[in-house]
Amino acid sequence: MRRSTALGTGLAAGVAVLALAATPALAQGAPWSRNATGSTTGSTATACTDTGSTLGGRGMGNGAGMGNGAGMGNGAGMGNGAGMGGTGMGSGRGPGNGTGMVGTAAQGTLTDAQKSSLAAMAEEEKLAHDVYVALAARYPDVVQFSRIQRSETMHENAVRTLLTRYGIADPTAGEAAGTFTSTRLQGLYDSLIAGATTADKALAAGVTVERTDIADLATALKGLNAPDVTQTLTNLRTASQRHLTAFGG
Repeated sequence: MRRSTALGTGLAAGVAVLALAATPALAQGAPWSRNATGSTTGSTATACTDTGSTLGGRGMGNGAGMGNGAGMGNGAGMGNGAGMGGTGMGSGRGPGNGTGMVGTAAQGTLTDAQKSSLAAMAEEEKLAHDVYVALAARYPDVVQFSRIQRSETMHENAVRTLLTRYGIADPTAGEAAGTFTSTRLQGLYDSLIAGATTADKALAAGVTVERTDIADLATALKGLNAPDVTQTLTNLRTASQRHLTAFGG
């Protein structure tokens, strides 16, 4: 089908890894931090990108799939070729010693309402991840789901890092896949999974997830006095906009 096979530039841009410098102070608690050495010599990754130019080779990029290293590094895109572009996922040193998606902006202050909003965003990123995992299993030929779910894992971890930093309880802790404390998100998850009876409807579910995420991130960004939270949520919104394009929205 057109939307399930023609990825084009939208899919290449859809696997979101945000361009942010990593901070050693947060590295020790970053749930996705690794320091594995890739096949080329590279410095610790300090930036990554969500944009790219092509699909090819044996994976995302003209190189050998997801890179010869351990993930995000100073390689040449996803693989050793010219895939997801720039200093993104390629050969080098893992995702660096920092948090990957939470940058170097200063910590600020959050109101109680903003803390609740940030906690809600953690659940929303979990919803995106869980929906895409379920639909990737149901429609293995629709590659958007398997690839974008990896980005959603990073998005979840980015928000969780902020929750830890601001002393906010994580509503996703210990929750099984497809389970949410929010009745709104639980209902959304259930309806999306039930309604994805064809590949096209599954892609439409992805569009719904990303549009919901973009709208809620825009609301969460209003009136913030916390540069690190603003930076992270802004980049998450940019990633969701690219995912939306990849799903055909």
